[in-house]
Amino acid sequence: MNRITRFLVPAVWLAVAANGQTPPGKAAGNSGDDSNARPPVTKADVKIVQRAREILDSPAKWNRADNRVCPATAKTFSLYCALEKATDEVSGNFEHRGAAMQEARFVIDDIAPNRKDYQHRLMGYNNDPTTTFADIQKVFRLLEDRIAKRLAEQSADTRKQ
Repeated sequence: MNRITRFLVPAVWLAVAANGQTPPGKAAGNSGDDSNARPPVTKADVKIVQRAREILDSPAKWNRADNRVCPATAKTFSLYCALEKATDEVSGNFEHRGAAMQEARFVIDDIAPNRKDYQHRLMGYNNDPTTTFADIQKVFRLLEDRIAKRLAEQSADTRKQ
């Protein structure tokens, strides 16, 4: 190996390794955008759902044209934006793939299995012309039940250990 090669090969490998490092705030091996991520739930997630239901408690407050942009001054809310606002209020830290948001996506998978073509499940379900306000309220009820069930399972798993 000549002198340049001896220098360049380690330099290239170092650059490749540095480029592949996990960015700050991201878990190794997690892109942060896994649509099937299943983070652990907490009691705060139950409160998030309850608060989201309060935020979106009447058809007059329902934004049927969601674009997943949730202005702080909004007077109407989509399913996505109600959950985002509730998460901010309860935890102070909205995460697109947080437990309450993810479980809401799974509820939609369960109740709308023939509508798997939604590019964004929460937005697609919210904006679907066949979705009613009663359907949105049903999502909240099922979501709260689902999170409570997961909390109980997590608690039982912890006791077993």
